[in-house]
Amino acid sequence: MKKTFLSALIGAVAFIGSSAVARTIVDDMDRTVSVPDQIQRMVITNVYPYASVATVFLGGTDKIVGISPVAMSAAKNGLLGELYPDIKSVQTNFMQSNSLNIEALMRLKPDVVIANAGDIPTIKQVENAGIPVVAVSTSKWNYDVVQTYDNWIKTLSTLFPEHDKSDKAAQASKRALELVQKRTAHLKPEERKGVLFLFQYGPKRMITSGKNFFGQYWCDAIGARNVASKIQTNNANALINMEHVYAWNPDVVFITNFTPTLPKDLYEGTHDNWSNIKAVRNKQVYKMPLGVYRSYTPSADTPLTLLWMAKTVYPELFSDIDLTVEVRNYYKELFGVTLTDEQIASIYTPDASRSAGFSRRPGSK
Repeated sequence: MKKTFLSALIGAVAFIGSSAVARTIVDDMDRTVSVPDQIQRMVITNVYPYASVATVFLGGTDKIVGISPVAMSAAKNGLLGELYPDIKSVQTNFMQSNSLNIEALMRLKPDVVIANAGDIPTIKQVENAGIPVVAVSTSKWNYDVVQTYDNWIKTLSTLFPEHDKSDKAAQASKRALELVQKRTAHLKPEERKGVLFLFQYGPKRMITSGKNFFGQYWCDAIGARNVASKIQTNNANALINMEHVYAWNPDVVFITNFTPTLPKDLYEGTHDNWSNIKAVRNKQVYKMPLGVYRSYTPSADTPLTLLWMAKTVYPELFSDIDLTVEVRNYYKELFGVTLTDEQIASIYTPDASRSAGFSRRPGSK
């Protein structure tokens, strides 16, 4: 007890002495949080995609002193670590899985901490240490990936107004969403492809996206049908089996980067017999892109993922969309990053070894 109280007292004094509180921000829990006018040291706890968004938003890791081990795993295995090698040196030892070590966190002397809105104990721990903590949600907007991403950018723009990208990011999202929805609006019910998401898949279990997870949004956004939409289970708990798959018989299967499974595993029947499933017979099984983060969740690649998914499911409707051009322009205009053709190609050809940390789930709130 004495150690906890002393640690909290030291944290509070360190914060008060570090920089004056000059403004407020309303976070995703609708809490008003006082933050320093100039934020020099930010720690991102267990909102795993957020570290990648913040890194490209800020153009590097100069102001990021701590991220979770799960986010680090993705950075080292994806494009983020290649674009910003310094992220590999950012501290991660203040977290073990989802558990926060408050003493280790305080040693990083953060001006502000980003925490998962669904993790009240962590938020309370940081608050009790006298450090401003901003709650960020992955599900406040009903798993609307685009709206979630846009709101993350708004939050970062409020924390770091000198890097404000809220309007540009929102415009990029709006442009992609309107293009996709305009071209798919005319599809009749029988023309809408049935899509199955494999969030995790291996010899012991198969998890999909039911109605209450990101896969439902992706299907709605591109004019497809989520074949598992009747499953009401929240988040990454929608456990299914091959009997479900046989009954649904999806036209398209998307495999996320939260599992090492690749399309060839379905084609070759590595774990189960998929040979009679339409998506397998027609070679319509796809590994989702892996850019600066795993694209199934909100990420800096969200508008691009929307275009890729629409073009993949309905190639005839988007034959004029050159993804290489779209990706290059987006990164350059929004983040000031020039990607090579090889880097762009790597986003859309992830292998099993790059799908690291796949056992971790996105935040639940």
